[in-house]
Amino acid sequence: MSTAATCRAAIGSLYREHHGWLHGWLRRRLNCNQQAADLAQDTFLRLLAKDEMVDLHEPRAYLTTIAHGLVVNHWRRKALEQAYLEELASRPEAFAPSPEERALAIEALVEIARVLDGLPPRVRDIFLLSQIEGLTYSAIGSQLGVSVNVVQKAMIRAMAHCYKALYPA
Repeated sequence: MSTAATCRAAIGSLYREHHGWLHGWLRRRLNCNQQAADLAQDTFLRLLAKDEMVDLHEPRAYLTTIAHGLVVNHWRRKALEQAYLEELASRPEAFAPSPEERALAIEALVEIARVLDGLPPRVRDIFLLSQIEGLTYSAIGSQLGVSVNVVQKAMIRAMAHCYKALYPA
């Protein structure tokens, strides 16, 4: 049996033995049977997407780790969507985007959040203070208690990270 076939068989066994438990675990955290079912499936899809199967001594802990990350992403997306919808509600109706434009905007916000999550916290904070708040490097340095040089280096790192996310090699 090939390595890929062995991997699929192992995931199939893992699915049969633990899917019900994982679905219940997710349902308790999400209070939604449909979302729990979706994220349980996504958890196993993540396993299928891996190049090789890891030796699992604690399969439920491994599945929980993957599923927890998916739950965090789910709540982050919901928070972004809610903030976007609240902002839309505060605008006159003539400026309200179509459902398609809304979906595209939410997808873009989720992608931006994902890219920013790849930055170290201080670099991300400096980047957001500069790009969102419009603060000068000097003001950022004063606010965070770091030198302008540290702010400059963080901005270079953040810009390089964003560039790599937009134009992967």
